[in-house]
Amino acid sequence: QVQLVESGGGLVQAGGSLRLSCAASGRTFSSYGMGWFRQAPGKEREFVAAINWRGTSINTADSVKGRFTISRDNAKNMVYLQMNSLKPEDTAVYYCAQQKRAWGPLTGVEYDYWGQGTQVTVSS
Repeated sequence: QVQLVESGGGLVQAGGSLRLSCAASGRTFSSYGMGWFRQAPGKEREFVAAINWRGTSINTADSVKGRFTISRDNAKNMVYLQMNSLKPEDTAVYYCAQQKRAWGPLTGVEYDYWGQGTQVTVSS
């Protein structure tokens, strides 16, 4: 059974930074791409960033490009989201997810396991 546990959320002022972490267990972490998604109140869940299984390719949503960086440490079974220059519109619950297909491409893939989410609130 795959488990994904996010941490690092909190309350921060606009312009500040947070680093989200996601600890994975249950299957060979280094074989699967990982992603971060977010959902704000009253809105649909949206893609934030993804990283391939080797950590050599990254995809980032236009809304956070240049401010957010995804990374992973396969030795520690961890994926991270460094968030800088935060804006009030970044306020959401942030989820990490693991791709369904091992050694898959970075885009156009399904995610089959999700964490419970961590709240990020950015005050103006």
